[in-house]
Amino acid sequence: MKTAPIALTLLLASTPALFAQDADEDGLVTFDELVAAYPDVTEDTFNAADANGDGTLDADELAAAREAGLIPMDDM
Repeated sequence: MKTAPIALTLLLASTPALFAQDADEDGLVTFDELVAAYPDVTEDTFNAADANGDGTLDADELAAAREAGLIPMDDM
């Protein structure tokens, strides 16, 4: 079943501004990519948003961080 890739694609389409910063186009945002989009984001904030601790933010982590107010909701 290919539900996850479809869901990820739909979520990424709803947040194009940030994922435009996904320099390597892997669907994950690194700290450096996030800071390029939001220069005021700290490493501590990024680490708080990185729920699984893998060093990147996926679409779910990004959405949760935005809802929690860790990352701005506004478009770049």
